[in-house]
Amino acid sequence: MARKAKVIVVTVLLAGLCCTRVLGQSPTWSILEVDIENLVEYQGDIFDSSKFAINPDVTPSAGAKEFTAGIVIGDIVAVNGQPAKGTVVGHPMGIGLAPVFNPGHGAIADTTRISVGYRSFEILRIDGTPVGTIVALGLNGGTSPPGPPFGGQNFAIVGGTGAFLGARGQQGGRQTPQTIPPRAASMAEDPARRRINGGGRVRWLLAVIPISAPQIVATPLGPNITHSSDFSLVTASRPAASGEMLSAFLTGLGPTAPGVDVGKPFPASPLATANSPVDVTVNGKSAEVLAAVGVPGSVDTYMVNFRVPPETARGAALVQVSAAWIAGPVVAISIQ
Repeated sequence: MARKAKVIVVTVLLAGLCCTRVLGQSPTWSILEVDIENLVEYQGDIFDSSKFAINPDVTPSAGAKEFTAGIVIGDIVAVNGQPAKGTVVGHPMGIGLAPVFNPGHGAIADTTRISVGYRSFEILRIDGTPVGTIVALGLNGGTSPPGPPFGGQNFAIVGGTGAFLGARGQQGGRQTPQTIPPRAASMAEDPARRRINGGGRVRWLLAVIPISAPQIVATPLGPNITHSSDFSLVTASRPAASGEMLSAFLTGLGPTAPGVDVGKPFPASPLATANSPVDVTVNGKSAEVLAAVGVPGSVDTYMVNFRVPPETARGAALVQVSAAWIAGPVVAISIQ
């Protein structure tokens, strides 16, 4: 596959089909539904460090007081329904904001919030390959901010790494039939046994606005999606066929393996393979992705080989590419 992809890329470069203009506008936000299991909040209920993390049994918290901190740890098991791996780590501090005067049980304020802190979502592919990390700061409990129903959480995404470099947006949660609240544990409990002792199951939402998203390159004749057999553009006069393998040329797929410094061209050998999960849909149906590589000599142009789903109907078909669950704009091609 690597040798074939290399031949394809070199042929296309010689043919001069790649250009620099892209379709679509600046990236808009995408929702990442992150499913988390074994979620435990180790609350600051003890102050003797010699007693931290030593009890192998389930150890309920003695109760966290205002202004005490905790540590939240959970396992990422899926993103947008696709199996994934990773870890969520949070560091909340109780503040107990409330508009009702209640001495000794929280801080008086115009808003209602339980805690303030940060959360870090380190996401891996199912094979353990790192994809990137998203970091959020904010408040928990009370009402959601205006916008999508984010379940009483008010966290701002302040940045990211890897595929999510420079991301911004907001983070919240959503109830599902499988939701189990995070388990409150004492800091005396051994976190090495977190998966054995068990914890909560939640779905937290990340509304991510990336600094870039997959965007298919444009040509004067339409989107730069070609027939892989001869690299001629898919057009109304030469439409694609259902089941055919096509090659899309685009920008914004993010980091590759091996890694390439920002602003440096992709190598010819070995080919730079997109590090993030890459998905293609045709009329909303998933297409088989056969390769996703950086075009040698280019700085931010990638080639994605995909197969049109066999059941695709004739006429105009809508194609969309996503990388690291960040979706690019939709383009139209002709199917015969």
